[in-house]
Amino acid sequence: MRETVTEQEVNCYRRNGFAVLRDLLDADEVLAWRQAVTSAFGDRTGIFPKADAEYAPFFTEEHDYHDKVFSQTVNLWMTSPEVRELVLDRRLGRIAATLAGADGMRIYLDQALVKEPFANPTAFHLDVPYWAFKASNALTIWFALSDATVENGCLCYVPGTHLDERYDNVAIDQDIGALFKVYPDWKKIDPVFCPVPAGGAVVHNGLTAHGAGANMTPHQRIAIAIAYMPDGARFNGAQDVYTKEQVARMAVGDLLDDEEQNPLVFSASSDDLPVA
Repeated sequence: MRETVTEQEVNCYRRNGFAVLRDLLDADEVLAWRQAVTSAFGDRTGIFPKADAEYAPFFTEEHDYHDKVFSQTVNLWMTSPEVRELVLDRRLGRIAATLAGADGMRIYLDQALVKEPFANPTAFHLDVPYWAFKASNALTIWFALSDATVENGCLCYVPGTHLDERYDNVAIDQDIGALFKVYPDWKKIDPVFCPVPAGGAVVHNGLTAHGAGANMTPHQRIAIAIAYMPDGARFNGAQDVYTKEQVARMAVGDLLDDEEQNPLVFSASSDDLPVA
């Protein structure tokens, strides 16, 4: 695994709100990651690690359109030792911190995303407004575990939108351009498609507008995304991926520093954190 990013990649990320890291994993690592993720995905009986817990209502409701965008599981690292070793890797935390310009990074979630054959497009949206904290330097590293192409629904970004630092958002539904009704100036910007071969990744800021096309092929597009939040982020009151019981114990403004839920994976002041 590559352990650093180049100055050019950092500049591209900070200017555009996204950057492609084409050689992040080598061929053997791609096979190992895909096996670990697909195995853990198949073993999971629900979206979340605690099958008997009450998460945000969205995740238990049926959605005619959204449920046909992709199949997903959240926080496989909590139920799969193999995925845990991958997600909590300090080297990835260092890359995230370097791009974000942060002293420390925590895992907010991991999300296995399988765009099934002939699945719906993913509407343009922002990430951070869905989440349980507010930060302009949160980011996601999206790993292609099979080739992500224009034909099967690679990610697509509206460059520079993260610089506005806006938090209004829309649902991911059949109106794939609804976000541009909220931000009409963004409609004038040409989106950039980011096809990535298996083993590459795309990293994007949590406030960068992005979506994905339909999968127009008879094959799955397999990916796992790791969302990082800066160390020191505080709870904003949104339930999102926390259980009802967890939220009942939290107050707005509390630090999100529970190592069992949001482990610290990189700190500039202590670069001897365990790999997993």
